[in-house]
Amino acid sequence: MTASVDPDRSTWDVVVLGGAAAGENAAQYASQFSGLSSVLVEDSLVGGECSYWACMPSKALLRPVEVVDAAAHLPGVSAGLDAAEVLALRDRVVNHRDDTSQISWALSTGIDVVRGYGRLTGERTLVVTHPDGSTRTVTAEHAVVVDTGSRPSVPDVPGLRAALPWTSRDVTSMEEVPRRVVILGGGVVACEAATWLRGLGVDEVSLVYRDTHLLARQEPFAGTLVAQTLRDSGVRLYPEHNLAQVKRADPRDTGHGHVHGGEVSVTLDDGTTVVADEIVVATGRIPNTDDIGLETVGLRPGGYIGVDDQQCVEGVSGNWLYAIGDVCGRALLTHMGKYQARIAGEAIAARARGSSAELPSSAAGHVGLPQVVFTDPEVGSAGMTEQQARDAGKDVEIVEYDLAALAGTYVLRPDYRGRAKLVVDRADDVVLGATFVGTGIAELVHSATTAIVGRIPLSTLWHVVPSYPTVSEIWLRLLETLRAQRHQDDERK
Repeated sequence: MTASVDPDRSTWDVVVLGGAAAGENAAQYASQFSGLSSVLVEDSLVGGECSYWACMPSKALLRPVEVVDAAAHLPGVSAGLDAAEVLALRDRVVNHRDDTSQISWALSTGIDVVRGYGRLTGERTLVVTHPDGSTRTVTAEHAVVVDTGSRPSVPDVPGLRAALPWTSRDVTSMEEVPRRVVILGGGVVACEAATWLRGLGVDEVSLVYRDTHLLARQEPFAGTLVAQTLRDSGVRLYPEHNLAQVKRADPRDTGHGHVHGGEVSVTLDDGTTVVADEIVVATGRIPNTDDIGLETVGLRPGGYIGVDDQQCVEGVSGNWLYAIGDVCGRALLTHMGKYQARIAGEAIAARARGSSAELPSSAAGHVGLPQVVFTDPEVGSAGMTEQQARDAGKDVEIVEYDLAALAGTYVLRPDYRGRAKLVVDRADDVVLGATFVGTGIAELVHSATTAIVGRIPLSTLWHVVPSYPTVSEIWLRLLETLRAQRHQDDERK
């Protein structure tokens, strides 16, 4: 599909450059709150990275592994895994990378779609280059929203790029399960990929990362517990290491998820050599802002786009240019990009009505910053870590609890391993941050986000009674432990 419903149309109220999940939300919210017309300009698949190469396929690969692992830890229960069937499930989840249904949704919602690569050419104006090379000028009456996302970063290591490494896109799209894999990185993508690769039957998984802990942006105990499980499953960990050199015989590009040639020889900075069939690079991402025409509106291309709390781009006059999702660098998470899109859409609608007093703000939502890492064990967090809170000058109290001590977690698995931590603002007696590590904790994150964004006093949280026996009982145990700590402090005084 190369054009919208009306191929001759050139002007809409709102033009969204990039049709990923956040872009879809921005167009939807701008339209539904004021009836503004909107169009998505997308040169790849409508739905974006999360739908086809990131969140959705990775969870489709992780869920069967999680189920089999859970069964293995419950007496009297067993389960098996067919790798080919799991890959087939992944393909169904991503609609075989066909965005027909996404385009149909957009059109049914009143959002037009223009297929092609868009570049800004000046205020409220873009030129779109269609797949056949033809061009089309698109103009926005009210706003342009940039949602061009990000791409994997590949370090400049001798021989690495020539070896045609897999990135996050390749590893979620693989069509065969390799026998040996080296993963470079210790963050979310690296840890989740190591979990599903080992679970799908990769014999040798090696994880090379420069930090002392996995998941370095989380509380330290999170990375420690994930590392323990990975080691127990047979994954080899190489902390505090970098790559010195990569060599590959007969590298050839045969497409996403296909074998790229001969075996890979990876030399670490201490001289250790690891040999594998594939190397996965998971060392961060780069915003796609280097070729979208930012220079035509006075901005420097190639980096993150600075925005205010309405997601309006800083340094551009007129309140017509917005940026959401990965390109603004505030939080590289799909759900946060969609939140930013809702704020931007409402702000655009309010300004179109001339109601600037009604402008929403994304400041409160970024305070919560929820995230779940779907490893074994799961890692869920919201708000600040202890170190982040101290760096921000907060006077904090810390309370931790062993999740394995709950009745609800024992029912999940008798050998449960996990931990929970709250970071509390001593002055205001509210939660600043929360981290949960363990099986079945993903749904706890929303309660923590609610407590943080709502600034609910601990005295009120005390009356929020958790059901029994569930993992949510951890809230009661954390509050009880904090009360006990405070009582001991009072006695010492």
